[in-house]
Amino acid sequence: MAQKIKHRYDAESGYICGVKTATTALPVMEQFDTVQGEGAYTGQAAYFIRLGGCDVGCPWCDVKESWDAEAHQLTEISDLKIRAKESYAEIVVITGGEPLLYELTELTSELQNAGKRTHIETSGAHPTSGSWDWYCLSPKKFKPALPDSYEAADELKIIIFNKHDFAWAEEHAARVSPTCKLYLQPEWSKRNDMIPLITDYVMKNPKWSISLQTHKYLGIP
Repeated sequence: MAQKIKHRYDAESGYICGVKTATTALPVMEQFDTVQGEGAYTGQAAYFIRLGGCDVGCPWCDVKESWDAEAHQLTEISDLKIRAKESYAEIVVITGGEPLLYELTELTSELQNAGKRTHIETSGAHPTSGSWDWYCLSPKKFKPALPDSYEAADELKIIIFNKHDFAWAEEHAARVSPTCKLYLQPEWSKRNDMIPLITDYVMKNPKWSISLQTHKYLGIP
Protein backbone atom coordinates (compact mmCIF):
# COMPACT_ATOMS: atom_id res chain seq x y z
CA MET A 1 0.00 0.00 0.00
CA ALA A 2 1.06 3.63 -0.48
CA GLN A 3 3.11 4.94 2.39
CA LYS A 4 3.37 8.41 3.85
CA ILE A 5 7.14 8.85 4.12
CA LYS A 6 9.07 11.95 5.10
CA HIS A 7 11.12 12.92 2.07
CA ARG A 8 12.97 15.76 0.44
CA TYR A 9 13.65 16.23 -3.25
CA ASP A 10 17.21 17.26 -4.07
CA ALA A 11 17.23 19.07 -7.43
CA GLU A 12 20.94 18.59 -8.05
CA SER A 13 21.07 14.85 -7.53
CA GLY A 14 17.59 14.19 -8.88
CA TYR A 15 16.61 11.85 -6.06
CA ILE A 16 14.25 11.72 -3.14
CA CYS A 17 16.29 11.75 0.05
CA GLY A 18 15.06 9.72 3.00
CA VAL A 19 13.83 6.20 3.59
CA LYS A 20 13.17 5.42 -0.07
CA THR A 21 14.54 6.63 -3.41
CA ALA A 22 12.74 7.60 -6.59
CA THR A 23 13.60 4.28 -8.20
CA THR A 24 11.28 2.29 -5.91
CA ALA A 25 8.75 4.94 -4.90
CA LEU A 26 7.62 8.24 -6.38
CA PRO A 27 5.81 11.29 -4.95
CA VAL A 28 2.30 10.98 -6.37
CA MET A 29 -0.12 13.89 -6.25
CA GLU A 30 -3.00 11.95 -7.81
CA GLN A 31 -3.91 9.06 -10.12
CA PHE A 32 -7.22 8.64 -11.89
CA ASP A 33 -9.15 7.33 -14.88
CA THR A 34 -10.12 9.96 -17.43
CA VAL A 35 -10.11 10.80 -21.13
CA GLN A 36 -7.00 12.38 -22.60
CA GLY A 37 -7.92 16.00 -23.17
CA GLU A 38 -5.00 17.30 -25.22
CA GLY A 39 -2.80 16.54 -28.19
CA ALA A 40 -2.60 13.51 -30.44
CA TYR A 41 -4.63 11.16 -28.22
CA THR A 42 -7.45 13.57 -27.41
CA GLY A 43 -10.67 11.73 -26.63
CA GLN A 44 -9.08 8.38 -25.79
CA ALA A 45 -9.40 6.65 -22.43
CA ALA A 46 -6.32 7.11 -20.27
CA TYR A 47 -5.11 6.47 -16.74
CA PHE A 48 -3.19 9.47 -15.39
CA ILE A 49 -0.43 9.37 -12.80
CA ARG A 50 0.51 12.89 -11.72
CA LEU A 51 3.87 13.08 -9.96
CA GLY A 52 4.66 15.83 -7.47
CA GLY A 53 7.66 18.08 -7.92
CA CYS A 54 8.44 20.75 -10.52
CA ASP A 55 11.26 23.25 -10.94
CA VAL A 56 10.04 24.84 -14.19
CA GLY A 57 7.56 27.25 -12.59
CA CYS A 58 5.19 28.31 -15.37
CA PRO A 59 3.20 31.28 -13.98
CA TRP A 60 0.03 30.07 -15.71
CA CYS A 61 0.32 26.44 -14.52
CA ASP A 62 -3.09 25.09 -13.48
CA VAL A 63 -1.66 22.49 -11.07
CA LYS A 64 0.73 24.56 -8.98
CA GLU A 65 -0.16 22.36 -6.03
CA SER A 66 1.97 19.69 -7.74
CA TRP A 67 5.18 21.73 -7.53
CA ASP A 68 6.25 20.79 -4.00
CA ALA A 69 7.38 17.15 -3.99
CA GLU A 70 7.34 17.06 -0.19
CA ALA A 71 3.60 17.74 -0.16
CA HIS A 72 2.84 14.41 -1.83
CA GLN A 73 3.21 10.92 -0.43
CA LEU A 74 5.71 8.47 -1.81
CA THR A 75 3.93 5.61 -3.51
CA GLU A 76 5.58 2.30 -4.32
CA ILE A 77 5.95 1.59 -8.03
CA SER A 78 4.43 -1.83 -7.42
CA ASP A 79 1.29 -0.12 -6.08
CA LEU A 80 1.16 2.21 -9.09
CA LYS A 81 1.30 -0.83 -11.36
CA ILE A 82 -1.55 -2.54 -9.51
CA ARG A 83 -3.78 0.54 -9.69
CA ALA A 84 -3.01 1.15 -13.37
CA LYS A 85 -3.62 -2.50 -14.24
CA GLU A 86 -7.14 -2.22 -12.81
CA SER A 87 -7.97 0.54 -15.29
CA TYR A 88 -9.78 -0.29 -18.53
CA ALA A 89 -7.54 2.22 -20.30
CA GLU A 90 -4.66 0.90 -22.39
CA ILE A 91 -2.80 4.20 -22.06
CA VAL A 92 -1.08 5.32 -18.86
CA VAL A 93 -0.01 8.97 -18.93
CA ILE A 94 2.80 10.07 -16.61
CA THR A 95 2.55 13.79 -16.01
CA GLY A 96 3.28 16.36 -13.32
CA GLY A 97 4.64 18.54 -12.08
CA GLU A 98 7.70 17.63 -14.09
CA PRO A 99 7.89 13.82 -14.20
CA LEU A 100 11.45 13.63 -15.53
CA LEU A 101 12.77 14.96 -12.25
CA TYR A 102 12.78 11.24 -11.44
CA GLU A 103 14.32 8.07 -12.84
CA LEU A 104 11.34 6.38 -14.50
CA THR A 105 12.84 3.23 -16.02
CA GLU A 106 11.40 0.87 -13.42
CA LEU A 107 7.97 2.50 -13.54
CA THR A 108 7.66 2.26 -17.32
CA SER A 109 8.99 -1.30 -17.32
CA GLU A 110 6.39 -2.39 -14.78
CA LEU A 111 3.56 -0.66 -16.63
CA GLN A 112 4.55 -2.15 -19.97
CA ASN A 113 4.85 -5.59 -18.37
CA ALA A 114 1.24 -5.08 -17.27
CA GLY A 115 0.23 -4.56 -20.90
CA LYS A 116 -0.08 -0.77 -20.74
CA ARG A 117 1.14 1.86 -23.20
CA THR A 118 3.37 4.42 -21.50
CA HIS A 119 2.90 8.08 -22.42
CA ILE A 120 4.72 11.04 -20.88
CA GLU A 121 4.00 14.76 -20.79
CA THR A 122 7.18 16.69 -20.06
CA SER A 123 8.87 20.05 -20.48
CA GLY A 124 12.05 18.20 -21.46
CA ALA A 125 14.05 20.20 -18.93
CA HIS A 126 15.58 17.06 -17.37
CA PRO A 127 17.30 14.02 -18.92
CA THR A 128 14.94 11.47 -20.38
CA SER A 129 14.57 8.16 -18.55
CA GLY A 130 12.11 5.33 -19.02
CA SER A 131 10.73 3.49 -22.05
CA TRP A 132 7.99 5.46 -23.76
CA ASP A 133 5.37 4.48 -26.31
CA TRP A 134 4.52 8.16 -26.74
CA TYR A 135 6.59 11.19 -25.76
CA CYS A 136 4.83 14.56 -25.63
CA LEU A 137 7.31 17.43 -25.36
CA SER A 138 5.95 20.78 -24.23
CA PRO A 139 9.00 23.05 -23.76
CA LYS A 140 8.74 26.14 -21.63
CA LYS A 141 10.59 29.45 -21.73
CA PHE A 142 11.31 29.30 -18.02
CA LYS A 143 13.69 26.30 -18.18
CA PRO A 144 15.07 25.15 -21.56
CA ALA A 145 14.43 21.66 -22.89
CA LEU A 146 17.45 19.35 -23.28
CA PRO A 147 18.58 18.03 -26.69
CA ASP A 148 17.57 14.44 -25.93
CA SER A 149 13.95 15.52 -25.46
CA TYR A 150 13.74 16.77 -29.05
CA GLU A 151 15.16 13.48 -30.29
CA ALA A 152 12.61 11.50 -28.26
CA ALA A 153 9.55 13.63 -29.07
CA ASP A 154 6.61 12.02 -30.87
CA GLU A 155 4.54 15.12 -30.25
CA LEU A 156 5.51 18.76 -29.80
CA LYS A 157 2.92 20.83 -27.96
CA ILE A 158 3.51 24.57 -27.73
CA ILE A 159 1.40 26.69 -25.39
CA ILE A 160 0.40 29.97 -27.05
CA PHE A 161 0.10 32.78 -24.52
CA ASN A 162 0.62 35.71 -26.89
CA LYS A 163 1.21 36.34 -30.60
CA HIS A 164 4.99 36.27 -30.19
CA ASP A 165 4.83 32.59 -29.24
CA PHE A 166 4.28 31.52 -32.85
CA ALA A 167 7.88 32.39 -33.76
CA TRP A 168 9.03 30.59 -30.63
CA ALA A 169 7.00 27.56 -31.69
CA GLU A 170 8.74 27.45 -35.06
CA GLU A 171 12.14 27.47 -33.37
CA HIS A 172 11.22 24.28 -31.52
CA ALA A 173 9.56 22.67 -34.54
CA ALA A 174 12.89 22.96 -36.36
CA ARG A 175 14.53 20.78 -33.67
CA VAL A 176 12.22 17.75 -33.66
CA SER A 177 12.10 14.92 -36.21
CA PRO A 178 10.05 15.28 -39.42
CA THR A 179 7.61 12.64 -38.11
CA CYS A 180 6.88 14.50 -34.86
CA LYS A 181 3.30 15.77 -34.66
CA LEU A 182 3.05 19.52 -34.08
CA TYR A 183 0.37 21.14 -31.91
CA LEU A 184 -0.45 24.70 -30.88
CA GLN A 185 -2.53 24.99 -27.72
CA PRO A 186 -3.98 28.21 -26.27
CA GLU A 187 -3.13 28.98 -22.68
CA TRP A 188 -6.47 28.43 -20.94
CA SER A 189 -6.93 31.92 -19.47
CA LYS A 190 -6.15 33.51 -22.87
CA ARG A 191 -8.10 31.04 -25.01
CA ASN A 192 -10.73 33.52 -26.24
CA ASP A 193 -8.01 35.82 -27.56
CA MET A 194 -5.61 33.15 -28.80
CA ILE A 195 -7.94 30.65 -30.52
CA PRO A 196 -8.68 32.98 -33.49
CA LEU A 197 -4.95 33.65 -33.92
CA ILE A 198 -4.08 29.96 -33.68
CA THR A 199 -6.83 29.03 -36.14
CA ASP A 200 -5.56 31.55 -38.67
CA TYR A 201 -1.96 30.42 -38.16
CA VAL A 202 -2.80 26.73 -38.65
CA MET A 203 -4.73 27.46 -41.85
CA LYS A 204 -1.65 29.24 -43.21
CA ASN A 205 0.82 26.71 -41.76
CA PRO A 206 -0.88 23.29 -42.08
CA LYS A 207 2.01 21.32 -40.61
CA TRP A 208 0.55 22.44 -37.27
CA SER A 209 -2.68 21.22 -35.65
CA ILE A 210 -4.78 22.76 -32.88
CA SER A 211 -4.82 21.19 -29.41
CA LEU A 212 -7.50 22.24 -26.94
CA GLN A 213 -7.88 21.34 -23.28
CA THR A 214 -11.10 19.48 -24.03
CA HIS A 215 -11.20 17.93 -20.55
CA LYS A 216 -11.85 21.41 -19.17
CA TYR A 217 -14.72 21.96 -21.58
CA LEU A 218 -16.11 18.55 -20.59
CA GLY A 219 -15.65 19.19 -16.87
CA ILE A 220 -13.54 16.07 -16.22
CA PRO A 221 -10.07 15.69 -14.60
